[in-house]
Amino acid sequence: MTDYETILKHCAEASPDRDTLCSRFYSEIGIETFCEVGVFKGAFAQRLLADCSTIRTYYMIDPWENLDDWNKPANRSTAEFSAIYETAMAATAAHSEVRKVLRGKTKDQARHIPDRTLDAVYIDGDHTLRGITIDLKEMLPKVRPGGVICGDDFSKTIWQHGPDYDPTMVFPYALYFAEAHDLPVVTLPFSQFLI
Repeated sequence: MTDYETILKHCAEASPDRDTLCSRFYSEIGIETFCEVGVFKGAFAQRLLADCSTIRTYYMIDPWENLDDWNKPANRSTAEFSAIYETAMAATAAHSEVRKVLRGKTKDQARHIPDRTLDAVYIDGDHTLRGITIDLKEMLPKVRPGGVICGDDFSKTIWQHGPDYDPTMVFPYALYFAEAHDLPVVTLPFSQFLI
């Protein structure tokens, strides 16, 4: 099995930000099949696709629409999301041969990814308790043995976006999820986690 801990330490020491950390780590472990949950404008996807030459398939899961039951600052009007979707498509257009766009919620779109085929998943979608629960539950079966699940907003405060928004529950839920499945979990710089 790959020594992720040594690779992560090396990548973290040399990385000034989240995107650099992730692109270095994924390049080092040579991912080929990847899924990003919560793509938004596609900046992260654009960076990984440009930096990780080993990627052969990049699944992009995002509803890109207003959600009545999601109280977070990134929830925009449907018209705004149409423009955001176009931005994401333009940002990743150079890699259209490897991207697989799955427009919708994780619970509806994960079925389009065969089980045990992903080298890595990156979760940066709905950070509410409901959202992170669904994302982790749906994506775990998609990851191959020895693969990884990473994610953003592993914030020690649940009030990441203030009291007017639903709490961010990535931390501690990702810890409990990993423990429930007897999987190691690592806290990384820039509010990242790895299972």
